[in-house]
Amino acid sequence: MVAVFFMQSNLQQAFATLIQQHEKLVYKVCHLYAADDEDIRDLFQEIVLQAWNGYTRYRGDAAVSTWLYRVALNTAITHKRKLRNAITTTPQLPIIDIADDGHVPYAEEYRIMHKLIGELPPLDKALVLLYFEDRTHAEIAEILGISTSNVGTKLNRIKDKLRKQAQPLLNN
Repeated sequence: MVAVFFMQSNLQQAFATLIQQHEKLVYKVCHLYAADDEDIRDLFQEIVLQAWNGYTRYRGDAAVSTWLYRVALNTAITHKRKLRNAITTTPQLPIIDIADDGHVPYAEEYRIMHKLIGELPPLDKALVLLYFEDRTHAEIAEILGISTSNVGTKLNRIKDKLRKQAQPLLNN
């Protein structure tokens, strides 16, 4: 009985350390898919819970950050679907407040792109997030469960779509 408790305690400590090391990764996903601070906290807890439930099944085939990204993104997408089914209107991604004091170059462009990215479908948001994280196409493919060539194709389409949507807004 003591051995079982000791093993569980070590497992819990290892998991807590993993979450602490990759907390920023989880929060990036939360901020991308949640509408407000309360929703971010709820989503963070749900991601940690899902990660804990799957932790003993993690085989180490991929980097732990890749595994955690996959858990976080799948949980966030499921969470967003549940919210969409519960609420008739989906809240928009909150725009990060940037001071308009002239010290932040391209602040307006940033706000526009942040808003447009927030309006993308869940898989496209995940692709953009991972792209901004400087993940390789192979890593993105592994995390999202799509082919490497599909990653490149989708990213190019997303870039074109964002460029077309942003152009009229940036010219005003």
